[in-house]
Amino acid sequence: MLAECTVVVPTIGRPSLDVLLDALAAAPGPRPAELVVVDDRPQGPPLTVDRPGLPPVRVVRTGGGGPARARNLGWRTARTGWIAFLDDDVVPDPDWYERLDEDLRDLPADVAGSQGRVRVPLPADRRPTDWERGTAGLATSSWITADLAYRRAALAAVGGFDERFPRAFREDSDLALRVVDTGSRLVRGQRRITHPVRPTDRWVSLRVQAGNADDVLMRRLHGPDWRERADAALGRRPQHLAVTAAGVAALGLAAARRPRAALAAALAWAAGTAEFARARIAPGPRDRAEVTTMALTSAAIPPLATWHWLRGVVRHRRVAPWRGLPDLVLFDRDGTLVRDYPYNGDPELVRPVPGAREAVDALRARGVRVGVVSNQSGVARGIVTRDQVDACMARLDELLGPFETVQVCPHGPDDGCSCRKPAPGMVKTACAELGVDPARTVVIGDIGADVEAAAAAGASGVLVPTPVTRKQEVAAAPRVAATLSAAVDDVLAGRW
Repeated sequence: MLAECTVVVPTIGRPSLDVLLDALAAAPGPRPAELVVVDDRPQGPPLTVDRPGLPPVRVVRTGGGGPARARNLGWRTARTGWIAFLDDDVVPDPDWYERLDEDLRDLPADVAGSQGRVRVPLPADRRPTDWERGTAGLATSSWITADLAYRRAALAAVGGFDERFPRAFREDSDLALRVVDTGSRLVRGQRRITHPVRPTDRWVSLRVQAGNADDVLMRRLHGPDWRERADAALGRRPQHLAVTAAGVAALGLAAARRPRAALAAALAWAAGTAEFARARIAPGPRDRAEVTTMALTSAAIPPLATWHWLRGVVRHRRVAPWRGLPDLVLFDRDGTLVRDYPYNGDPELVRPVPGAREAVDALRARGVRVGVVSNQSGVARGIVTRDQVDACMARLDELLGPFETVQVCPHGPDDGCSCRKPAPGMVKTACAELGVDPARTVVIGDIGADVEAAAAAGASGVLVPTPVTRKQEVAAAPRVAATLSAAVDDVLAGRW
């Protein structure tokens, strides 16, 4: 089973990555097909992942896009049926490979994902701090990608992780809900990992309040019952709102010279803040550093949480369901990727249009597969030979490749074939060859036949007009972009 599984580890280069890799290298049992390490640092020297005992390793870089984008790049570049995600700060048990193999083997077709089991070790010689108790909650959380394997097809069907979640927070719950909404199930396996409490500074509880904005996005996307479905507790936001309102009222009443009312509001704020601080201090170690930190942050958290919640309300007033990137972009050749020399059989005349290389590489960098679908009726007309066409395609691959699929129709307009655009044959064949759903495919071309072929195959079409494009074709196209680069930019922005 592991031969059909890729392990994806997103990382920002923390020292804990070495601990994880050492554990994976030392573990006995079968190995997965590949280990993909996604370097999500904005810059820095290449990561070195070189340990005997690891499965075949590949390192890819996002340039810094956050955990959702990093995981998306990892699974998009994988070619196995299962993708097992591990965070870079966990330690798999020695039998993790064996248990993963058992967890995934013979799962029913309606099971889209399998979650591992998490343990969070807490200090044995003292009470845990507020941060340690928060981390311990991972042991009972649902569908966290610290250790979660998904069918690649399930990820592709929903567009993967929603990259509008910028932090390692809620993006996993959002994905799980969207996968379940397709009618699939998620189950818990028997494999285990240890999630140590990561060292941090005393102000971490203030930074995590930014997640309140993500909660607003979850509500917009999944409705008011999302917490129940995602097994996510409400927390103290209602109390934070009340304490913040009391504090604001106290300041406002004082400014309005209403001292008694201001005093009452101030007492309400103080009581709420004290209750919050006591609830955080009581179960903790109660040493001076912890008590001081809890007292200070308990005063700051309610207004900060409220601010981030209001920021989310404003930012996420209108949100569309996440579509993600397409799995495959198919390009017309002549007039789209290269300058159009009618019935060209000379590889020396294969000359990319401005920005073609950058556009195709931008798709590859995000894990989107690319291919070519080209009508070549010059073969049927006796103007060029198939060998000449293949030589020109080889030159195209040298200049802009590699392309994962190249489809050529050598027939003429009157041959009645099913492959010549606007017929859908080449688009469907390309999708079948790569195992891609046409609904997750985009076709980019310069004439109406290109977008018509896309629509006939169930794919999306984008027209990039040139001087030979007719006005009627532009008017009828579902999407139009001024240049090839602009078309690809729209695709990468989710507008397809």
